[in-house]
Amino acid sequence: MKLIRKTLLSLALFASAHAVMAEQITLRVADQKGNMRAQMEAAGKLANLPYKIEWNEFPAAAPLAEALNAQAVDIGIIGDAPLLFAEAAGAQVKAVAVDKYDPYGTALVVKGDSPLHSAADLKGKSIATNRGSIGHFVALKALASAGLTSKDVTFRFLTPSDAKLALTQGSVDVWATWEPYTAFAETQDHFRVLVSGRNLSAGNSFLAATDKALADNQKRQAIQDYLQRLADAQVWANQHIDSYSQTLAKIIGFPPEAAKLSFSRAHPHWQSIDAATEVQQQQTADFYHQQGLLPVQLDVKPTFENSFKVQTGT
Repeated sequence: MKLIRKTLLSLALFASAHAVMAEQITLRVADQKGNMRAQMEAAGKLANLPYKIEWNEFPAAAPLAEALNAQAVDIGIIGDAPLLFAEAAGAQVKAVAVDKYDPYGTALVVKGDSPLHSAADLKGKSIATNRGSIGHFVALKALASAGLTSKDVTFRFLTPSDAKLALTQGSVDVWATWEPYTAFAETQDHFRVLVSGRNLSAGNSFLAATDKALADNQKRQAIQDYLQRLADAQVWANQHIDSYSQTLAKIIGFPPEAAKLSFSRAHPHWQSIDAATEVQQQQTADFYHQQGLLPVQLDVKPTFENSFKVQTGT
């Protein structure tokens, strides 16, 4: 009986300590439009959290990277290229997991009646995109695939909404963007994909965490729990595309057909950081350095935190 009472007391103390931690820990999460929160809400993965989540939504990667750099958030989802820019600028962040996806929707789009039909047609044209975004990266890769450089075009660095307006009004020829904006442009604005990201982009987005958050053991535990819930939510979303698309459409304010197209063709899945991902990220860093956009040659290996694991099949 004494042993049983002692065991029950220990369990009670553990539960009490766990409850205190839940009250104290707030995980500040930086999201982009129609991404992590949408999946987790749709899949019911935000119930019974042992910590609180403070959501912060950003329209693009650049302001999200600034928030990470300023320690205004603990973790955030960010594309491979924007993460490199943040790290090159001195941001104290590390990638803890990677979301692999088909990069078709990271694309250069044009109006339906545009005379442009290939990357070779970009010479002398103007391209709107976010500086340092995955759209910017794919635009540069598209140019390189046709033997062109950034000197052969005019870049206008605009937010997604301003870039879309510029293309609609004809003040630029091309918009280099990403999902869900690409799917919306195709289904609602009757734009078309000029060059897709396939064979140009690695199709990697990362969950990045600040060094400060990683140094806090309780936040590390919260990040690991959050990551697994996020991975499970994405598995659910891939298995219930119609249902998820309806939820996604409501959350981001997009028509259901645009939401469904953007997610269904990406086939995303979260996984732990592996050696192949590190190689891909190094290649991306080297390309940006060659283009003169990264002032220093970046060794990406120290920018990864490999201790976080994604369990598959859960």
